[in-house]
Amino acid sequence: MSFNNNLDTLYRQVIMDHYKNPRNKGALEDSLTIDMNNPTCGDRIHLTLKIEDGKVTDAKFDGEGCSISMASASMMTQAIKGQDTETALKLSEIFSDMMQGKEYDDTIDLGDIEALQGVSKFPARIKCATLSWKAMEKGVHSQEQ
Repeated sequence: MSFNNNLDTLYRQVIMDHYKNPRNKGALEDSLTIDMNNPTCGDRIHLTLKIEDGKVTDAKFDGEGCSISMASASMMTQAIKGQDTETALKLSEIFSDMMQGKEYDDTIDLGDIEALQGVSKFPARIKCATLSWKAMEKGVHSQEQ
């Protein structure tokens, strides 16, 4: 078996783990709430964020959708918790570039998020992967106003 097949298998396992055992699933009280959906495939996300002094102090999500959208939401909440909003937005930009198959800043450790890079080969699934990230961007930008 080639290295790429092993990596694909590992990535699939990471995605399925986040889908079956989502991190940060649920809702936060007294928080910023963002609801978004992807009408093309029926994915929907309910994201709650606590942003204090320019920092994402907590993030939870709920929703329904395919394994890619729910795993991505789980990974995204893990990645942004404890980050300042500027870093959260930078991670979103890197993720978006990765999904579009563009060059991206690989000096930042993406952790489990890297497992989603194969999604870029399936254009119809890119919106599934980016839904929660777009919701987070919308939430952060709404706080900046």
